[in-house]
Amino acid sequence: MSLANARPGFFAPFQVRPFRFQFAGDLLTCWGMEMEIIVLGWYILVQTQSVFLLTLYGALQYGGTLIAPALGVASDRMGHRAVLAAMRAVYATVAVALMALAIADALHPAYVLLLAGASGLIRASDNGIRSALTAEILPPDRLMGGIGLARITSDSARIAGALAGAAVYAAIGMVPACALFSGFYILGVIFTWLVGASAHPAIAITRASPFSEMREGVVHVWHTPALLGGMWLAFLVNLTAFPWTLGLLPYAARNVLHVDQAGLGFMAASFSIGGLTGSLLISAMGRRIPAARLMLVGGFLWHAMLLVFVQMPSLPAACAALMMAGFVQSMNMVPLMVMLLRVAGQKFRGRVMGVRMLAIYGLPMGLLIAGLLIPLWGYWQTATLYCSIGLLGVLAIAWHFRNALWPREAPANAG
Repeated sequence: MSLANARPGFFAPFQVRPFRFQFAGDLLTCWGMEMEIIVLGWYILVQTQSVFLLTLYGALQYGGTLIAPALGVASDRMGHRAVLAAMRAVYATVAVALMALAIADALHPAYVLLLAGASGLIRASDNGIRSALTAEILPPDRLMGGIGLARITSDSARIAGALAGAAVYAAIGMVPACALFSGFYILGVIFTWLVGASAHPAIAITRASPFSEMREGVVHVWHTPALLGGMWLAFLVNLTAFPWTLGLLPYAARNVLHVDQAGLGFMAASFSIGGLTGSLLISAMGRRIPAARLMLVGGFLWHAMLLVFVQMPSLPAACAALMMAGFVQSMNMVPLMVMLLRVAGQKFRGRVMGVRMLAIYGLPMGLLIAGLLIPLWGYWQTATLYCSIGLLGVLAIAWHFRNALWPREAPANAG
């Protein structure tokens, strides 16, 4: 049986040549992002001793969430590949600027926050536009496997980036660490551009204004219950779950578990090992998965495992809990993205992904609120409040949108 006629399997998306270039570009870019976040997050915490500035740094990574729908419109008009390559060129430029400041011994927390804000204006849209590009490249029967493999780029990046970034920064210093993630960004731009034109190009509607197209995408989401339920779930997990494994992980490492950069690296890597395992499993199962059902179950279990993590008294126990949290996080995020892409359809993919990126606004909100509450209430109390809200929120979404998200025959669960 030839590859062309073979039943889609685990590696089937790699039979599509543009996907191979996209996978390499996504992998390199994600490695650069994770190294940068770990290195600069630790730098901010050590230099300022402020949990609020640490959460502010994390929030600035997503400062451009409100303009994500505009980038979604641009990707529908200009092509997802072109917009994604341009965005990644900006990441590379910012990273090189950080490296230049470090070389000149002029790096300061204020400059780090300023450049993080500049990069964050577009970084929040990266995942959505690359998912739209994946859906543009791959046939429908390979989409679940392709999104699962694409998620592996983020999970493996968190493993390698966390360990390598923390190790390089601790052993050699800031300049080599900046040089390393700058190199990853530059290579990521090159491979993203090599994706080339797709056989199924994005649809550009030139008769309407960009604002009208953006509004049309928002209206489409609002009047499609499966899309609206998915958006609320995405906002919820960004508000209540992601803060504890992204921006606040350096605080947990240094102030709760009392470990150094290496310990932080192990914690971040543990979460990502679990995520990588979950992504591999989903990619192997492919279209047999009822996407909407799995995303709801995964969202509930994710908050439950975070509630376990924040109570762990030692680094090994915390890493074990983070590994399980990462696994169920993939059970939520991968099918959520696939469900949105399938229900959106080709015409609205870019715009729906732009609206999806608005949900990320929950992450900077969650980080900043936690940064204010932790000094007042304490780390464990704040985390327990967040996880409890998350558990109740998932149940509320599952109940309210049950007719669109739970039935096996619903389009949101279609293979």
